[in-house]
Amino acid sequence: MTLAETQRSTDRLTYNRTIGVTAMFGRGFYYPVDIVADESGRLYVLNRSSDGDKRGVRITAMNLEEEYFGIFGEFGAGDGQFTWPNSIAMDGEGRVFITDDYLDRVTVMSSDGDFIEKWGDRGSEAGQIDGPNGIDFDAAGELLLADHRNNRIQRFGGDGDFIETFGEAGTAEGQFVMPWGVSVCSDGNVLVGDWGNDRIQKLTSDGEFIKSIGTPGRGEGELHRPSSACEDDDGYVYVADWGNHRIQVFDPDGEFVQSNRGQATVSKWAQDFLDTNKEEAAARAEANLDLNPDLFERDPNEESSHIEKYFWGPSSIKLIDGHVYVVDTVRHRIQVFDVVA
Repeated sequence: MTLAETQRSTDRLTYNRTIGVTAMFGRGFYYPVDIVADESGRLYVLNRSSDGDKRGVRITAMNLEEEYFGIFGEFGAGDGQFTWPNSIAMDGEGRVFITDDYLDRVTVMSSDGDFIEKWGDRGSEAGQIDGPNGIDFDAAGELLLADHRNNRIQRFGGDGDFIETFGEAGTAEGQFVMPWGVSVCSDGNVLVGDWGNDRIQKLTSDGEFIKSIGTPGRGEGELHRPSSACEDDDGYVYVADWGNHRIQVFDPDGEFVQSNRGQATVSKWAQDFLDTNKEEAAARAEANLDLNPDLFERDPNEESSHIEKYFWGPSSIKLIDGHVYVVDTVRHRIQVFDVVA
């Protein structure tokens, strides 16, 4: 797909920039999985790490201009530590909430990285969690949590007190198979990345089914293991189509609008690295980083692993101050797009 094809006059999103760089520790990302922003525009990027390297587990604080504010959190099972972090959210008081799929708990920290508390009880009863994943706050300050392996959504108070649960395992309306991301819309409705059912479900704040977005498949408007979705004030829905290594846009009626495989360019942090490491820069200049997708028989995973600008495992998509941030996990970066009204 050419740049012209991905920026048609009907497009809702246009590419802005790429931020971040691969780094196992310090300034940069290592398998980032989610992002949240505070009122000042400071971004907090949650890094899961992988490949057995525990140094990569951390939260990187920065802004859109790639001003670096430091890191906090680390690998482990103690206070302020994470083993398999999944999602990050911030409440109205500026507290940072992180889910941990391995430890089955939610950790709460200050925006400066100080540990506040942790809560969570492993199990399948109401209020217990098994594989906490996507989280988001509603206008009342209550936390919605995708209880991944229990195939449901749960609602908690900001202090971890259980309020209610909705959904169950299944393929019918309002049922889920291993839900991943959860996002509260400006009108209070909720979007759920129904990962195992290859769809996005839109629900009321009470968990009543409204509609399903997308159908299983690889074509336009079809989804394969979608991880995350968000909605703008005009009702357009942006989906991280994780299994197809792309993002898709749907209009307020759920109709397909746009698909984008990724348009990444070199970030400021990456350019700093290349300016310092001349041999790396020379090797990059000689490499073919934009191969013809036809070489890979239209296998999305093979395309993404060989074509640098493409998304590779986009796990989270967030709308922040008029920009859509796509957490491009396996490429250790974030691609940023502008919303065209």
